[in-house]
Amino acid sequence: MLRPAILATALAAAFPVYADADLDALRAELKEMKSTYEARIQALEARLQQADAAPAPIAAQADAAPPQGTAAGNRFNPDISLILQGKYAHLDDIEHRHISGFLPAGHDHGAPRGFSLDHTELVMSASIDPYFRGYMNLALLDEEVEIEEAWFQTTALGNGLSIRGGRFLSGLGYQNAQHPHAWDFADNNLMYRVLFGEAYGNDGVQLKWVAPTDLYMELGAEAGRGANFPGTDRNRNGAGSYALFGHLGGDVGASHSWRAGVSYLHAKANERDGDVDDLNDVEAETLFSGKSKTWMADFVWKWAPNGNASERNFKFATEYFRRSERGSLLCVDNPADGGACTGSEDATHSRQSGYYAQGVYQFMPRWRTGYRYDRLNPGSVDFGANNAFLPVSEYKPTRHSLMLDYSPSEFSRLRLQYSQDKSMEDLSENQWFVQYIHSLGSHGAHSF
Repeated sequence: MLRPAILATALAAAFPVYADADLDALRAELKEMKSTYEARIQALEARLQQADAAPAPIAAQADAAPPQGTAAGNRFNPDISLILQGKYAHLDDIEHRHISGFLPAGHDHGAPRGFSLDHTELVMSASIDPYFRGYMNLALLDEEVEIEEAWFQTTALGNGLSIRGGRFLSGLGYQNAQHPHAWDFADNNLMYRVLFGEAYGNDGVQLKWVAPTDLYMELGAEAGRGANFPGTDRNRNGAGSYALFGHLGGDVGASHSWRAGVSYLHAKANERDGDVDDLNDVEAETLFSGKSKTWMADFVWKWAPNGNASERNFKFATEYFRRSERGSLLCVDNPADGGACTGSEDATHSRQSGYYAQGVYQFMPRWRTGYRYDRLNPGSVDFGANNAFLPVSEYKPTRHSLMLDYSPSEFSRLRLQYSQDKSMEDLSENQWFVQYIHSLGSHGAHSF
């Protein structure tokens, strides 16, 4: 048994008795520590508020979706950005540019020779309320103002569902939803030029579902007016075009990611206008009425060491299409100009295909290089009685493109590109492009 004296000594060592002066010192120390931590907390809160209010840096290319991490006090104020684009194009003097074996598509901006200004894009996006967000993209060029996109989208349906309505770029394929400033090359690939001219946009509604799975799975359906190529505008109720698309994707380790998809577009055309050179090499006007069906497949693979794309990264993308059209074709009378067409109309049908494949490698910060190969197959084309007036070609257009670009910052990009273009039969053209892209203001980051 412990003696009382020993027990008292042990308790005194474990629980010392402080004098009043010692207690005052402890209280002062605690008060000083509390003030210090409160000051640190206030400093951190101020830094967080500044970070929320500041616009997020963007790449030269931008996506249609507004940023999701906006602070509560700022999310209803529109993000506004302006995209400045222009180029110098060294091209041959060719009077009627076309792609052999294919009827011309609409909305192909093309590239004039020499210096030119591309569309300046004015972009606005914001949350409308807790249930919707909105987006608008205006393309400005000289006296022309074009509404490329103007849509609303739901944000509160849940279960991976969303509905978009208005005018929007379709979810078909991979590149279709990208505006020109987001392309990896200075001009469009041959596949999209023959399919849509530039990209397929629609006035209508889109339903999209993203599955709650580890593997990324997206399904979508669209119905719209169908006024753009390969369809035409129509003065009637209902939809003039339908689209379906699905995508799968995922990660392979920490350095690789991929996405693959298939898409389908059904469009109706009524007297769709086109200009082609007839068998007398005289420009003739054609009017197509019928149905157009397009299948597309796309695949994208990306690599970045341990997921860090700031130093080095590589992207491979390819898309394939197969289109069939069936209906009637009118070759407008042009003998007065020395042409061959007599104004006859007959049944027509065609099956055509093509693809592009490209790789872009960022070999050091801010510097990228890339190569793109395009190839089209005119397939089988039957103009009926108009075969006597219009050329049916078996030539397969091709194109090789090399590019080098430099991005001084997230907001600007300078690009040099060379292309060997063999899209016109019996003609090989060496093309050079120098392009600039500058982004002013706040904009969402580009999608996958």
